[in-house]
Amino acid sequence: MRDGSPTLVIFQGPQAYISPSWYATKREHGKVVPTWNYVIVQVRGTPMVIEDRDWLRNQIDELTSIHECGRAEPWSPDDAPADFIAGQMKGIVGLEIPIERIEGKWKASQNQPEPNRIGVERGLRADGRVDMADEVAARGKGS
Repeated sequence: MRDGSPTLVIFQGPQAYISPSWYATKREHGKVVPTWNYVIVQVRGTPMVIEDRDWLRNQIDELTSIHECGRAEPWSPDDAPADFIAGQMKGIVGLEIPIERIEGKWKASQNQPEPNRIGVERGLRADGRVDMADEVAARGKGS
């Protein structure tokens, strides 16, 4: 195991353009502009490179299982020849970052009056942006 330098890792959640045409206040007074809604988390920590092949294989198995579980015929690393998987693992670096600090921020139209939030949620759903529409619905009131 080797330690690294303090690191910032950014995880982006849903994000979307917000049209002023979705705001009820556009029809009332026209004082609206486009904006952007987003969800983001910043994690700080000191990464550790993990060279333990069993640890890495467990990570690969777990990640694969999570993404394959809903499929009619889920794939498993055991489905491939062992020497092939071992060769692929040589190109993967095991990394773990113990969290020293975590910060989250979101802009999900929570600064808008309720009629505007409703319009934004509807507009996002119509655009197929259900992920961001759900954030607006969940975080809109007093967040």
